[in-house]
Amino acid sequence: MKKIISIFILMLVLVGGMVFSFTQFNNNLIANCEIKTETPKKSIPKPISADEKKSEQKQTKAETLEIGKSASELHTKIWRIFQDSKGKYWFGSDGKGIYYLNGNELKQFTTVDGLVNDSIRDIQEDVDGTIYIETHKGISKFDGRKFTTLKVIRSSDNQWKLEPNDLWFGFYDANDLYRYDGDSLYELKLPRQDLKKAFGIDTLISPFNRYNPYSVYGVNKDKDGNIWFGTFIAGAFRYDGKSFLWFDEKELSTLPDGRVPAVRSIIQDKDGYFWLSNFKSKYKIEASGSAYKKLKGIEKDHPHYFNSGLSDNKGNLWMATYSGGVWKYDGKTLSKFEINSEIEDVLLVSIYQDKKGILWLGTDNDGVYKQNGDKFEKFKVKNKSGQ
Repeated sequence: MKKIISIFILMLVLVGGMVFSFTQFNNNLIANCEIKTETPKKSIPKPISADEKKSEQKQTKAETLEIGKSASELHTKIWRIFQDSKGKYWFGSDGKGIYYLNGNELKQFTTVDGLVNDSIRDIQEDVDGTIYIETHKGISKFDGRKFTTLKVIRSSDNQWKLEPNDLWFGFYDANDLYRYDGDSLYELKLPRQDLKKAFGIDTLISPFNRYNPYSVYGVNKDKDGNIWFGTFIAGAFRYDGKSFLWFDEKELSTLPDGRVPAVRSIIQDKDGYFWLSNFKSKYKIEASGSAYKKLKGIEKDHPHYFNSGLSDNKGNLWMATYSGGVWKYDGKTLSKFEINSEIEDVLLVSIYQDKKGILWLGTDNDGVYKQNGDKFEKFKVKNKSGQ
C-alpha cells in the first residue's frame, strides 16, 4: 500500500513539473513575441534631392489634359511656337487661343478653359515645367491641369533684379514690362530718356501721346545672362543687373518715312556682335559695359528689318521678315531660303528652333511652316492614325 501511495505521489510531482514547464515555456514564448512586436523597426526613407522632387512633380502632371477641345488643324494666324521640356509643342494664335500638340493629338485652349485672352504673344516655361502664356490682356499660368491668371504687383519702387530663373514679359496692356520671380509678377518701368533730343519725338502730341513709347516688343538674354529690351519707339536697353545701357539710334525708333518697325528681336552672333531687329547695323559692347560701338551690318535691299531672329546650334543667324521671307547669315554670306507655299505671300511673325535643331516659322496668314533641308514646308497635323 505504501508502495502504491509513493508511486502516486511521484506521478503527481512529474505531472506538476510538466505543467509548470509548459506554462513557463508559453510565458517565455508570449514574452518573446511581445518583445518582437512591441517596437517594430521603421525603415528610414531615402532623402529625395531637389532635382528628383522636380522630376516627380513633372511626372505627376497629367499626360492627357482634361480641359480643352480636340482640333484637327492649326489656325492660320500662329504667332508663337514653343517646345516644352517634355518635347510637346505649343502654338500660340492671334485670336484663337493656344494649341497643344502631343504626338498626333492636337488640343485647343481658349478663354472658355480659363485662358486670360485668346491672342497669344509669347510662351515660356519655368524650371518646374510650368507653362506661362503671355497675351495682351495678361499672363496665364498652366500647371498641367488648369489655367490661372497672374496678378500684377504695381509699385512706385521698381523691383529691378536679374536672377537666372526669372521670367520676363512685355507687349501687353501698353505698359513697359514685367518680371516674374516664381511668386510675384512685378510691373517695371524702363528709365525715361530724352526722346525728343534723341529721335525728335514729342510724346505730348499725337500719335505718341496715345501710345507708350517704352512698350516692350522684344525680350532676349545674351550669352552672359544680360537681359535686352526692344521698345516701340524708345530704342533698345541692356540691363546687367546693376545698370542700363541705352541704344538711342534713330533706326531703332520712328523712321524718316514715318514707319515704326519697333525693336522686336535682339540676337547675338558667334563673334559677340548684337543685331537689333535689323540688317543695317550691328553693335559691339565695350569692355566697360557702359558703352557700345555701332558697326556696319549687311548690305541688302529692302526689307532691312526682321520681326524675329535667332542664332542656331551652329552659330548661324536666322531672320524672319514680315513680307520679305526668311534669311540665313553665316557670318559671310546672306542667303534667302525658300518657303513652299500655296499662297503668294507668306507673312512671317516668328522663327523658332526646337530641341532637334529644326526651325519653325509662325505666320500671320498661313499657319506654321517647318524646315525640311534647305526649304520650309507647310506643317500639317497628322491624325491619330498617323496620316
